[in-house]
Amino acid sequence: MIDFFDRLFSSAAPLVIASTGALFTELAGVLGIFTEGFMSAGAFFFWVITARTGSAFCGMAASAAAAGFAGWALAHFVRKTHANPFIAGLAVNIAAGGITDALSTLWFGTKGVLRNPDFAALRSLNIPVIGKIPLLGSVVSGHEISVYVSWLTVIAAALFIRRTSWGMRLRASGLSPQAARERGIRPGLYWEAAWAASAFLAAIAGAFLCYRIGSYTPGGIAGRGWISLAAVYLGFRHAGGVFAASLIFALAEMSALSLQGFAKIPSTALLGLPHALALLLYVFSRWIKNRSKNFT
Repeated sequence: MIDFFDRLFSSAAPLVIASTGALFTELAGVLGIFTEGFMSAGAFFFWVITARTGSAFCGMAASAAAAGFAGWALAHFVRKTHANPFIAGLAVNIAAGGITDALSTLWFGTKGVLRNPDFAALRSLNIPVIGKIPLLGSVVSGHEISVYVSWLTVIAAALFIRRTSWGMRLRASGLSPQAARERGIRPGLYWEAAWAASAFLAAIAGAFLCYRIGSYTPGGIAGRGWISLAAVYLGFRHAGGVFAASLIFALAEMSALSLQGFAKIPSTALLGLPHALALLLYVFSRWIKNRSKNFT
């Protein structure tokens, strides 16, 4: 059982982190459709920077910071030009695949899997100036680091959303921008901050996926960005609910991988199980929410 839960939490960690970021955008009033794209870009640039610097910490920090800035810039552009945020998010998802393929071909001469023979040695998360921290190196594995980061992310998000004035203003901006403006709140700034935080966390989630397998694989995100959006609604827009929903999707993914060796079911059907479950659970969650409204 301990091994099972260890694998479950490790598998769910990237999804928990990305879903928490998507929760911020949903509470701000504009869901971050771009999660898939920033996860893919975060994984690619994490691999590139880590391979160049020899520090996984630098790779993760730099790729996440760049994604956060790009998320803020995108939100600022959409707000100033009144562009459609949904189309802008889809554009990021499409552009991420093209940009990573082009740069991979330009820098490494291939669009395929990028492997670094020294990548396993880079998992110590060396921090410049400070050096190697045992807690992030030999004592705790990379899988455990991702789990601890996901837990801290959910706890910090829950406290921020429910216990701080900024979190309350974020929710107010999403519920009623006009009412928020009347109280002196600037909803646009909270929207931009939410998109920046979401892109930042999506890049970290993508980096952990790359960190876990030790290589960058095109398409390795495998729709987890879209599943993270479904987790927001399945979790009823609460940090704890998002965490539970991510565990459900991770369990479905683990089950699909296990069934490939036992059931005579096409592998494509099994790989699509988490996505089908996301659709079914989303419909179920909306049905439950509508029924609760009718009773009240």
